[in-house]
Amino acid sequence: MQTNFAPEQLRDPDTQASNQILRTCVHCGFCTATCPTFVLLGDELDSPRGRIYLIKDMLESGRPATQEVVRHVDRCLSCLSCMTTCPSGVHYMHLVDHARKYIEETYDRPWHEKALRRLLAAILPYPARFRAAVAGARLGRPFAGLIPDGAMLGKRLRAMLSLAPAALPPPSPMQAPQVHRAEGARRGRVALLTGCAQQVLAPSINEATIRLLTRMGIEVVITREQGCCGALNHHMGDHDPAMRLARANIRAWTREIAGEGLDGIVVNTSGCGTTVKDYGFMFREEPEAEQAAAVSALAMDVSEALQKFAYAPSRERPGLTIAYHSACSLQHGQKITTLPKQLLARAGFAVRDPAEPHLCCGSAGTYNLLQPEIATRLRERKLHNINRTGADLIAAGNIGCLTQLGGDALPVVHTVELLDWMAGGPEPPAVGAARQRKAAA
Repeated sequence: MQTNFAPEQLRDPDTQASNQILRTCVHCGFCTATCPTFVLLGDELDSPRGRIYLIKDMLESGRPATQEVVRHVDRCLSCLSCMTTCPSGVHYMHLVDHARKYIEETYDRPWHEKALRRLLAAILPYPARFRAAVAGARLGRPFAGLIPDGAMLGKRLRAMLSLAPAALPPPSPMQAPQVHRAEGARRGRVALLTGCAQQVLAPSINEATIRLLTRMGIEVVITREQGCCGALNHHMGDHDPAMRLARANIRAWTREIAGEGLDGIVVNTSGCGTTVKDYGFMFREEPEAEQAAAVSALAMDVSEALQKFAYAPSRERPGLTIAYHSACSLQHGQKITTLPKQLLARAGFAVRDPAEPHLCCGSAGTYNLLQPEIATRLRERKLHNINRTGADLIAAGNIGCLTQLGGDALPVVHTVELLDWMAGGPEPPAVGAARQRKAAA
């Protein structure tokens, strides 16, 4: 694709990177077939190719973002399916991230949209605030029917209330800053990102990760001053807060690297993992560039860590069939596709792939809160395909997907909880629910 940026525009590192990405695109349109929003809406401007044209025109002109550009970029899930499909290697993730930053800098959103986005950015990355907000949402659920359903704001508020769990598990002391010693001889040492929303909604995921790794002889460090990876802010174009959150993690992990050293930085939420692995790019012009690149190089999904340290089950086969939902951030963002399924099969599960595995479930960070109608349609489509597999359970590697797909369908469980159970850990509650459902059928 030909571009026409002025020399002074190309002095900006983000514009320079976007220029190179735009020049890689050859207009082939292969991406449209695998883009969830184009599949649902059939609008060229809601496809990666269409959005690339809009972003190119916006950035080249240097004018403030228009309502049309904002509407179509906001509808993008950042699922990155287009990057898997693209034969030319267009790095759409960096392009759309730049576009979102530019939009937030130049576009004046309606007051209610601005307030909602600020509210999400102020609550979701902070566990204590998020826990309080979920408790408040539970109190508000009985009154959800009183919210007008016509306006988008009403739909978003109803979506927030519907996603709030009926009950929250208590905070887990295992997630507090500490060192979890390896059982037996120490074979390795890793840091674990405990996350933000996940440690409130499902602390059992971090607990399973810690139990499993320490039984395998891996020391697990929960560093002080680590927190949210910054992804939620980053993908809303909220640049400075995202960088502050990421910078705190980089500093915390850099101290561990310089101290006793780390064999990896384990992330068990794939949306976070994609962002942490991108710290090197995000900080390429910052004073922490070298440290950020080192952190990115050490970052690994929990499935990669289990493969690296030779996971092996210790229980008999459970006789359960798993529908494996491949989170977009894992399969498209990190290019990890078969490894989690191989680990589940090694643990003794029968694993089935639903139809259209490349399509997003509609969670996508804050997408199911900001674009509830499209997210609901994607959820229904995903669950329809999952139910056709005849599986007993849904397994996935991302808390957003587990929240989106849970509630009224098959029991959902994180992959690492199943792997921990089959290697000597406690049985996940979802397994018991699956067995009861199976017995009643």
